[in-house]
Amino acid sequence: MSLGNRIAAELRGDRTIWMIVAVLSLFSILAVFSSSGWEAWRTRGGNTTGMIIAHIVKLAFGLFLVYLCHLIHYRRYQQFARPVLLLTIPLLIFTLFFGANINDANRWLSIAGISFQPSEMAKIALIVYVARALTLKQDYISSFRQAFFPIIIPVVLVCGLIAPSNLSTAMILFATCILLMFMGRVSGQYIVMMMVLGAMVFTILVGIGKIYPELDLVRVNTWEKRVETFLHDEDGGYQVQQAKIAIAKGGIFGNGPGNSMMRHYLPYCNADFIYAIICEEYGLVGGTIILALYVLLFLRNVRLVTQSPKAFGAFLAIGLSLMLTVQALANMAVNLNLVPATGLTLPLVSMGGTSVMFSCISLGMILSVSKYIEGLE
Repeated sequence: MSLGNRIAAELRGDRTIWMIVAVLSLFSILAVFSSSGWEAWRTRGGNTTGMIIAHIVKLAFGLFLVYLCHLIHYRRYQQFARPVLLLTIPLLIFTLFFGANINDANRWLSIAGISFQPSEMAKIALIVYVARALTLKQDYISSFRQAFFPIIIPVVLVCGLIAPSNLSTAMILFATCILLMFMGRVSGQYIVMMMVLGAMVFTILVGIGKIYPELDLVRVNTWEKRVETFLHDEDGGYQVQQAKIAIAKGGIFGNGPGNSMMRHYLPYCNADFIYAIICEEYGLVGGTIILALYVLLFLRNVRLVTQSPKAFGAFLAIGLSLMLTVQALANMAVNLNLVPATGLTLPLVSMGGTSVMFSCISLGMILSVSKYIEGLE
């Protein structure tokens, strides 16, 4: 058996999704290698080699997680939904008050010298929990007490704990849960009630941030500054301005791999603004390919929804893919100055251990659903 056939035999599930994972990983290595000079100078004394090796190791581990998670039958994830969510909530509370402050946000938790963002784990845990709850409660989905209430409390609680330090992630996660509930035939009246409750929680957070700014728990000033910059500064602030210049310099076909000039002027160009570097080096063509890959990922998951014989598989696949796709679109929109800065990374492409790891876990779970469907055909 040839090597290609062996790999194909091992990698079950949607081949298109596997291809998307492979291409995004390749773009990640090339773009991070090209854009890591600023970060290497800031944190490693200019050692770009060490930084790219570290990223490749993290990415390789992430791809192993994709493979591992796709081997597990997706219905097994139902069993872990509640305990993982219960573990995540105290981690979010602890991080909010005692987390490491990086870039004016308490998003990070350090355990045994390893830093990670509990919000990334919370995203997956909550989506799996909502998918499970919607599946188990279909027979009485119209009941407020039996169906809606057990779902809305974890959603509002988790999103409310994430929002003070990472509003954009909380908003995307909240919207994803609302769409899942709409798909799960939850009453429109209840969904509107949930949106009102979400708005009330947001208002309370803003009030806390305004009244007690010394607590430094809610980043109200950061939110206001980003919105004001977006609305009143045509250039969108320094970072966005440099990102737009990078995209403009790329033209249609780009300047070629490793030939970015704006990487020397654009902070965090290997994370939040890596899309601008991709556009500079690979042009409009490269930027369009990246966009198309995320859209294709979502469309392949829509296909899974129509083919899945089990409701949980459909909810799980569409929820995780929607979270990844919307995050990617939000990241690109920031680079193009279409929305205020969010701090969101480009899934599987941006440098960052936590982001890569949990993006890969999400993709592995999606591939587990597609593998099961493939086995039925």
